[in-house]
Amino acid sequence: MSLKGKVALVTGSTSGIGLGIAQMLAENGADIAINGFGEAAAIETERAGIEKTFGVRCIYVAADISKPDDCAKMVADTQAKLGSLDILVNNAGIQFTANIEDFPVEKWDSIIAINLSGAFYAMHAALPAMKKKGWGRVVNIASAHGLVASAQKSAYVAAKHGILGLTKVAGIECANDGVTVNAVCPGWVLTPLVQKQIDARAAADGITPKKAADNLLAEKQPMLQFSTTANIAGAVLYLCSDLANTVTGTSLSVDGGWTAH
Repeated sequence: MSLKGKVALVTGSTSGIGLGIAQMLAENGADIAINGFGEAAAIETERAGIEKTFGVRCIYVAADISKPDDCAKMVADTQAKLGSLDILVNNAGIQFTANIEDFPVEKWDSIIAINLSGAFYAMHAALPAMKKKGWGRVVNIASAHGLVASAQKSAYVAAKHGILGLTKVAGIECANDGVTVNAVCPGWVLTPLVQKQIDARAAADGITPKKAADNLLAEKQPMLQFSTTANIAGAVLYLCSDLANTVTGTSLSVDGGWTAH
């Protein structure tokens, strides 16, 4: 599944799942543009680490994903500095929880703008060159919440359902252009943020972190095992490879059986 000679842009990739995806694509030969928020020194450490570890070019492209002009510039900067943009992974996202009647309107707007509109903005900018070249891969990181719902997550669920709709439309439109468009739908992934939730539950309930983790998983997943960032990145790698030439307009669940219920 070599990606040597390809250029990949991964949004929201300065940490967590996005960083894991960027590292996986780099490990398989792609030059990388990372994007996201964080301390400048920490971002430079990750950028330089990708170059040194995997022997590829890696740049950082700043952008506020909620703004169409920023997304267009992000794509243009990647193309200018790395010579192309063959793979776009729309991973950037934020979360907020509250009942609908208590959900701040500004939080709704932010989540829809970043989690849904941002993917559209980036695709709007990237697809023309991919079509002209006759080869491209777009992978949208959705969620199990793109297929099912949970209480207090109205904006997130709406955005992720929208991502799957956008993926289907783009897959149809690009079907004969050498460009595939797919989504990956993770379930629970053990990130530092999720670990904090587990530790807080364990402390509040007076149980071990292992028991708290099992309880959290059991609320949604038949499999009492977290996915790793590598599991998600591996799914992305497959969809970017030539093995997935005819896979388009669809979603791949990596969720421990969550959506099989």
